[in-house]
Amino acid sequence: MHRPVKYFEQGLVYAAQAAWFVFSRINKIRPNPGFVPAWSDKPLQKSWEKTRPTLGVPRKTDSLCPQCVPEIRAKILEGELPVEVLKDEKIGEIKAEIIERDGKIWMVKECPKHGRFEDVMSTDPEMFAHLENQFPGRDQRSHNDEKLHDHGTSTIKYGRGTVLTVDLTNRCNMMCDPCFMDANQVGFVHELSWSDIKQILDNAIQIKPRRQMSVQFSGGEPTTSPFFLDAIRYSRKVGYLSVQAATNGIAFAQDPEYAKTAAEAGLRYAYLQFDGVGNAANSHRHVGNLFDVKLQAIENLHSAGVEIVPVTTLINGINNEQVGRIIEFARDNPRKIVFLAFQPVSFTGRDEEITDDRRHAQRYTLADLAHDVKDQTGFSEPTRDWFPLSYISTFSDLADLVHGPDHQWGQYSCGCHPNCGIGMGTMIDKLTGEMVPITAFLKGDQLSDDTKAINNAARSKFWTIVGFSLSVMRNYKPFESPRYFSVFDMLKKFDKQFGGTGLDYGNSGADRTMEDIEKRRDDRWGSLIIAGMWFQDLFNYDFRRTEQCIIPYGTQEGEISFCAYNTGVGWRNIIEKMHMTAKLNEWYDEHGRHEIWAGNREVELSETEHSMLLRDEIVTKEEQHDLDDLGIAKYAHQEKRAKRDEKLAELRAKAENEKMAKLYRQEILGEVAQQAEKATPGKPKKLSQIELELG
Repeated sequence: MHRPVKYFEQGLVYAAQAAWFVFSRINKIRPNPGFVPAWSDKPLQKSWEKTRPTLGVPRKTDSLCPQCVPEIRAKILEGELPVEVLKDEKIGEIKAEIIERDGKIWMVKECPKHGRFEDVMSTDPEMFAHLENQFPGRDQRSHNDEKLHDHGTSTIKYGRGTVLTVDLTNRCNMMCDPCFMDANQVGFVHELSWSDIKQILDNAIQIKPRRQMSVQFSGGEPTTSPFFLDAIRYSRKVGYLSVQAATNGIAFAQDPEYAKTAAEAGLRYAYLQFDGVGNAANSHRHVGNLFDVKLQAIENLHSAGVEIVPVTTLINGINNEQVGRIIEFARDNPRKIVFLAFQPVSFTGRDEEITDDRRHAQRYTLADLAHDVKDQTGFSEPTRDWFPLSYISTFSDLADLVHGPDHQWGQYSCGCHPNCGIGMGTMIDKLTGEMVPITAFLKGDQLSDDTKAINNAARSKFWTIVGFSLSVMRNYKPFESPRYFSVFDMLKKFDKQFGGTGLDYGNSGADRTMEDIEKRRDDRWGSLIIAGMWFQDLFNYDFRRTEQCIIPYGTQEGEISFCAYNTGVGWRNIIEKMHMTAKLNEWYDEHGRHEIWAGNREVELSETEHSMLLRDEIVTKEEQHDLDDLGIAKYAHQEKRAKRDEKLAELRAKAENEKMAKLYRQEILGEVAQQAEKATPGKPKKLSQIELELG
């Protein structure tokens, strides 16, 4: 039975619908032009002014050959080709077509030299179309940044991004499969100096459009850099909205004081590697007690005032069964987990030379994520609750309008391609545990359309807020919302996020205190965001996605799209080699070897007590065996070992055949061995020697 207040809210919905009818008609009369805010040199865009790449199926696009690119990259790394060819020529580029076939969306392409390549883009054509239909258009054209965005066809052309990623070092204290950067395995150290770090941060924050960007320090493992804490402090000082660390959590788990120091320096979010619930679910990372490490890292970071975002690399056959368990873990701990980031695997780095069999078996798409959430949790609908991450940019435009022309920073805007990322918002009652997708009780598509109309009219701050409030109320479905939730809670959530009314929800700026943090956390309703971010590899690469990247890497050679850096033509490999700090032996001689946890070694923890709810029924007791049952390798090193074993078997068979043939000639035919067979020059290698060479 519904609470009586729900019937009152339904009356408000009807009243808001009537008021919106009047408001929307008046709103269309003589709309105001878009103003030029202080953070840009171009006016705010109207919805019809936003451009769109070619979408729909079938369509053609530009891609890369998975074999040409590594060949050309190797020549650049060896000095046979200059790096300038990446700016002046279309290295390894081929045409691709995105089609629907057999109930899936595919990318198909053909290289004149290496033949045909195919890979799955989506396992749900209906959802694929839904996401592209909800795409609101590209962000402002990038401008005034020629020195930063000059990377040939890899250049970012739209927007200023949402998160600036800065790899402080390529050193890591783990040895993971997979690893898209191949940490600890490239034979040299690339570690940014303090002057490098400052220059990268200064460059990004100074150019226009000047968005209130976040910065994420990554690696390798960023905490291994001697400048990690200094980089956090400097970022806050120069004005970055939030400072994040992409981390495995070991340093924070081992030392709560280190977590506190990082928080005091200005660390706001920890993007924590988190592959499943239980040590068995994390066993592919080869650290014996890795889940215990994660629990302790969450405990220490949250106590210090840092928000935690578990980040899961999803691989079919490895941990795809963990999606529901991870969501349940977050649901059970809503005060500590505010965001979940699922990342379908990108076959690059250690996995770039993957076999077709393993690639097809392990490929995981955004549609797989949406359906696994539904199948493993029992709630959500793929085409109702999931939207492209760029969906939020419409509301970012509203915030820019409300903040006015004198505001010094643009609202962060997730203006990425609809094939790049998806998100679903949920509301959790922290007292009862009730969890409901927001779009189950709020019409997300209509709210977006209403907001576009409000933005296009560009009225005053007051009337913009009035119009948006009416839209929220008219699209609210009280009988579908959580039992104790109200439409006023919904309005408060939007206001807290975008800062329309100026009400005090706790300072989130550089000078925030623990009191501010607790004030922002002191809310009965947790808005858990579940996101999927699918980074490209050479098998599904699309230049239309790269052009509007929202996660640029800040490097010594400018800002480069996330995918162009880690995959694409492989700017990471080239830039790290160009700016190599030292060869490994030189580094070890000067600094010694840093500690690495691998081979199922356990991390020593001074404390293992935590305050999180951990239900036994969601803890995985053993690792997933799907690929074992299919006889398919799980990791790159297993494939290499299999190739080695296959080669050795061939050599052994050949040696045995030659031995038997020789015996046959000697014993049956009575042939006498020639003296030349005993000569040392040209003597065949012994099998043991060949085994050594093959590793």
